[in-house]
Amino acid sequence: MINLRSITSFWKLIVSICVCEGIGIISGSITSNEINTWFTTINKPIWNPPGFLFAPVWTILYLLMAIGIWLVWKTDFTNTSKSNAINFFIFQLGLNFLWSIFFFKLHSPALALLDIILLFISIIITMFHFSKVSKNATWLLLPYLCWVGFATFLNYTIWTLN
Repeated sequence: MINLRSITSFWKLIVSICVCEGIGIISGSITSNEINTWFTTINKPIWNPPGFLFAPVWTILYLLMAIGIWLVWKTDFTNTSKSNAINFFIFQLGLNFLWSIFFFKLHSPALALLDIILLFISIIITMFHFSKVSKNATWLLLPYLCWVGFATFLNYTIWTLN
């Protein structure tokens, strides 16, 4: 028998996926316009990943993030732990989105570097708050944290090379 709680949980999952993947799609559209123009003209390290890798990696990361926020959102917690976890998640998602604008639209590796450092820290804080609500949600953000850590170093290297 389907109950209201199951239906609500299902819709929270759908919203979580749509929001996270939607941010990814919008960020990707901002990025794609600059990949074959400005980005080809700047110096990059030899270990810069190939362009075809970014879309599938980010699609998976956004899906993991969506499942993580869904696990937090669907809980019965009504205390500040849940609201803090959700608020920090939204904040870090905003920083994530801004990075594409700073780096690709504004052509500012320096501003993007500041943003991604704040993003890395905010992911750690989000994971801390997730851990108070759902350990599984916390673990789902670990690949994201690792990728952003790598991206931070890549961003720093591009900034120093240019």
